[in-house]
Amino acid sequence: MTQTATYRVGSNIAFIKYWGVADATINIPLNNSISMTLADAYTTTTVTWDVDGRLATDEVTVDGERFAPKKAQRVVDHLDRLRAVAGVNYRAQVTSANNFPMASGIASSASGFAALTVAGCAALGLDLDPTRLSAIARRGSGSASRSLFGGFVEWEQGHDDVTSVAHQLYTEDHWDLRDIVAVISSEEKKVSSAGGHLLALTSPLAEGRRDHVDGWLAEVRRAITERDIARLGPIIELDALAMHSVMMTSNPSLLYWQPGTLTILHAVQHWREDDGLQAYFTIDAGPNVHLICEADTAAEVETRLAQLPGIERVIVSQAGPGPMRIFEDQT
Repeated sequence: MTQTATYRVGSNIAFIKYWGVADATINIPLNNSISMTLADAYTTTTVTWDVDGRLATDEVTVDGERFAPKKAQRVVDHLDRLRAVAGVNYRAQVTSANNFPMASGIASSASGFAALTVAGCAALGLDLDPTRLSAIARRGSGSASRSLFGGFVEWEQGHDDVTSVAHQLYTEDHWDLRDIVAVISSEEKKVSSAGGHLLALTSPLAEGRRDHVDGWLAEVRRAITERDIARLGPIIELDALAMHSVMMTSNPSLLYWQPGTLTILHAVQHWREDDGLQAYFTIDAGPNVHLICEADTAAEVETRLAQLPGIERVIVSQAGPGPMRIFEDQT
């Protein structure tokens, strides 16, 4: 006998970033963060619990690759959290697939651990509200706490396992924004975000960023409320550069950018200054660049990106919903 559930969960792009932890044991961040959940960059995960005890170990397959025990350990640790909540000891079979490059700066851990959480809990018959699920998902990946909600989302720093959770600011239909991702590299980065978070406080710039972030958060909340791209854009660029400055000056240094990254940053600035094109960049922990713009600007941004060298592919997404359960008869 098995118990199974499948969920599709969107990744998210942070406007104000999560980088660094105040408490690494339960993933309490150094500051609040605000993001937009994505409709068109997502992870689909099936969790099947082996109620009859036929599995000797948990089995984890991601994007067609069966993970060896060491590589699967982070997923197994999260399954242990779900087992603890449910009070069971079943082993699980996990099959997960992303429709975008994994571990390259498009927040695959956010959608991945959010999907693992909701599918795993649903298959166990746990009826948990999104806030509780957000707290559980945070333990696997901090940014996963935000993907438990659709639209525009804020993750509160909090101070313990109960208070460090995300909540929805606005639904996905509040503002017709686009996240246009210029994929410079689909390769898995050498230092994961989870590893990078532990290095943040070794940077002499980390405290300076933290001192300013509350003001940036207030500006982003207001920009989203007023649907003001000219207010939002400069702040998200500033915070992205501040976060990468912390990465570059940590010990050891994390330099995720590639030549194509800088090419896009310079291009976007020129498009605004020379042509008034309202598109703004942000960058997660990787080389790939997210361009944020309103829907009526997206086609022009895509056209211009196609003329730049060094871009593998472009992913375009609007704001998306929270987790969606997928049934066998759905295609």
